[in-house]
Amino acid sequence: MTLDARDFPSDRHGWAELLPERRAPVPFRGTRRVAWAVIGAGVTGLACARRLAELHPEQEILLLEARLVGQGASGRNSGFAVAVSHFGGGFDAGLMDEYRRVNRINRAGLEMLRAQVAALAIDCQWREEGFYHPAADGPAIRECGHFLRYLEAMRIAHTPLDGAGLKARLGTALYQAGVHVHEGALLQPAALVRGLADNLPANVSLHEASPVLKIEAGAPHNLILPGGIVKTDKLVLAANHEAAKLGFLRRALIGSTLSGSLTRVLSDGEFAKLGSLKDWGLLSLHGGGATLRLTPDRRLSVRNAAEYHGGALLSDKRLARRQAIHRAAFEKRFPDLAHVPFDYAWSCVEGISRNFTNFFGRQADNIYLAGGYNGSGLSRGTAFGTALADHASGGSSPLIEDCLGSAPATWIPPRPLLDIGAFFTVRSRFKGVGLDR
Repeated sequence: MTLDARDFPSDRHGWAELLPERRAPVPFRGTRRVAWAVIGAGVTGLACARRLAELHPEQEILLLEARLVGQGASGRNSGFAVAVSHFGGGFDAGLMDEYRRVNRINRAGLEMLRAQVAALAIDCQWREEGFYHPAADGPAIRECGHFLRYLEAMRIAHTPLDGAGLKARLGTALYQAGVHVHEGALLQPAALVRGLADNLPANVSLHEASPVLKIEAGAPHNLILPGGIVKTDKLVLAANHEAAKLGFLRRALIGSTLSGSLTRVLSDGEFAKLGSLKDWGLLSLHGGGATLRLTPDRRLSVRNAAEYHGGALLSDKRLARRQAIHRAAFEKRFPDLAHVPFDYAWSCVEGISRNFTNFFGRQADNIYLAGGYNGSGLSRGTAFGTALADHASGGSSPLIEDCLGSAPATWIPPRPLLDIGAFFTVRSRFKGVGLDR
């Protein structure tokens, strides 16, 4: 099946709205033969292209992005680069090796991002103070106990907090218990991705607004684009859930559409109604709970809606309806700020698998893929992209072994059963969410 450029829609909502207008794209035109092509210029593709350029300085690395840089999921998330994953349910000592494997990948990606942000002087509001995991309702409060046992057993630095402690720091009285995990970075996601893209090595050629419509596997592989053909010896797919559009992981990976809203900048008086911290990030302990940010430029963001929408962004009309859900969550947490309007609404699509595994490695002769981060893509995608470049170049490392250690994916049935199953899978995240939504 050959796709159309309209199969890769975008819009102007979200974090990119807070940045200067992106320069005019340079779409791919003509026919070119290269040694390496990378599809997708999110954090995975950017990390992979950067590492390939280091490993093969004499070769051109072609990086193809269907949209503008920053308009994919890497520039539309809530800006959490995690070091420590939250594994729902009771702590299982028999899974400690698996917990460690995942967290090693997270930390490797975080370290890479930290080094790149510093070395390239990327202005993305990087702040490495960890995250808050609060709980308001019964299921989340019980999960807080499980999470604390996990953190203690894994010797992960953290601070337990009661409701009063959370209110003093965050300025909301909704939550009854929680924990501050000390590791992890907050950032402006669109600014990060743009900064990485604007500082690629000289032998990386980036073409935006250049969707790959079809892959003709062979030696070389032919990539069909609206403006021409790329012939490449080796191909890396870093398009996450959209790899299915090109014939990969169709029965293993789906797209869950998330949405959120950003307020206008708070006034001095409004900002004074919040807690003692100047900025923070909040990840609910309930799988369907709200994710919130107080940004360094004094905006509050709330994301608390997830749905199966065929792996697509929400239309303006649908997004406006979802803002009612965002508004209810916002006012429940900050009733003294109920008068503060939202400036922007945004949606994004995360790649998820039924058993929440990741994907890494060789898919076919000289075709490699990484994706499926289940909401932890900034740090994990960076690690996977870097390791995939080494792996595809014949290298070996402990990080590659960790990335290869992901469990096989649970099979997803074809449509229409796919749509039904995906709808209920995403919807099940909200079971028992209560006040944490």
